[in-house]
Amino acid sequence: MSQRLHLVFGGELTDPTKNQFKNVDDIHVVGMFPNYESAYDAWKAEAHRTVDNAHMRYFIAHIHRLRDEETETSSTEELG
Repeated sequence: MSQRLHLVFGGELTDPTKNQFKNVDDIHVVGMFPNYESAYDAWKAEAHRTVDNAHMRYFIAHIHRLRDEETETSSTEELG
C-alpha cells in the first residue's frame, strides 16, 4: 500500500469567490499529514480559528497524487 500524504495550507485570498492568494509569501503551511483524517482535523481547526475573516481559506492538497499520475482528480480539485 502506498503512503498517502496530505498538505494543509492556507492564507488570505484576493476575493472570497476565487482561489487566488493575496500574498503568496504569507501562505500559512499548517503541515504534512500521513492520512486524510488527520489532515482534515488540522484543516478544520485552522478554518474555525479564522472563521471571522471571509478572505481566509485553508486547503488540503493530496500530495500522494503528485507521485501517482495515473490517479484521476476529482472535480473539487480543479481550480479556476
